[in-house]
Amino acid sequence: MVSIIMPSLNVVSYIRQCMDSVISQTLQEIEIICVDAGSTDGTLEILEEYAEKDSRISIINSDKKSYGYQMNLGMDAAKGRYMGIVETDDYIDPDMFYSLFSCAEKDSLDVVKSGFFYYYSKPEDRNIRSPITSYVLSQEVFCPRVYFDSPMEQAEFYNIKPTIWSAIYNLDFLRKEGIRFNETPGASFQDCSFNFKVFSLAKYVRLVEDCYYHYRQDNENSSINSSGKMYCVSDEYTEIEKFLNERPMLMEPMAGIMCRLKYDSYIWNYERLSEPLQREFIKFASEDFARDMSSGYCNKKYFPWYKWNTLKWIIKEPEEYHKYRIALSKKETFNEAEFAALNESEKLFDKLKRGTKKILTYLQIFGLRVTIKKALRKIRKKMEK
Repeated sequence: MVSIIMPSLNVVSYIRQCMDSVISQTLQEIEIICVDAGSTDGTLEILEEYAEKDSRISIINSDKKSYGYQMNLGMDAAKGRYMGIVETDDYIDPDMFYSLFSCAEKDSLDVVKSGFFYYYSKPEDRNIRSPITSYVLSQEVFCPRVYFDSPMEQAEFYNIKPTIWSAIYNLDFLRKEGIRFNETPGASFQDCSFNFKVFSLAKYVRLVEDCYYHYRQDNENSSINSSGKMYCVSDEYTEIEKFLNERPMLMEPMAGIMCRLKYDSYIWNYERLSEPLQREFIKFASEDFARDMSSGYCNKKYFPWYKWNTLKWIIKEPEEYHKYRIALSKKETFNEAEFAALNESEKLFDKLKRGTKKILTYLQIFGLRVTIKKALRKIRKKMEK
């Protein structure tokens, strides 16, 4: 019923907890495809130990250290109706795949996606629940391209953390649409382009409130914790643009979403880099954004006003933007005259209108409880400053 693909590389500290959680699934009709990229720390030997005891487990040896390549090998070998993903430093609840499969079969879905837990094992086990939808939206089966009432609502949906592993995907849908992973080296944010492709083409999607997947935060070797691979995130947007160019009917409705997601990804990437790398990356981002703007891809309707203004500032004066961010990080004063000249001041009525729209969007997508939590978190941060 579900083919579970498990890419691995040197995760000996976590692999037993992960494998135990997968073989203990209440949904028994699964195949477990472990794709190892040349582990040298004993991970492969442990996988072979599990495979000897459970006939549902198969092992593929990847000749490339590429998360995308490993995932594509697993997808090609999969025989299930649906595909699930478990990354081998994480673990899952026993009823995850039974619950997602039941939901997918009931409504003949292309994708069903759940929330997840942020998992910390140090200094002690701790799980923080992270739902991705409200009760109201969880009752809907929808097509992401046409469901949302406003461009901003649509952008917020696509901007949900990719978490490709908290979902299952209809394999016939993936193969029919030719959806595959970007085969760049290492584990380099390949979930970004895969997630965009899936939700750009899926017609029958459902989000569920429950959380089943425990996403480890304290693996120091995780790609999310690496400050290297500075341009890997841009490779994903090159892949997305190629995907849209190959499907002209999608380019017009989806190019603006692509640019909004790129902006948020680039700012996130910039913020995690060291100062010399930040300076280099923001110049690259400025040129990339300028190309998107001249190509007509960027569309103001998908951006909150302050992000749109910042985008224009980065295009025009990346060095000044960088100086401003450095000054902020050091809590120094900075002359924002040029920034103020570049941007229009927002009128009070427009500010209230924007704030109301944002609250309504968050309520629809995340529900009342999560919206209140986000608001309280922002208030706390402002008070701390």
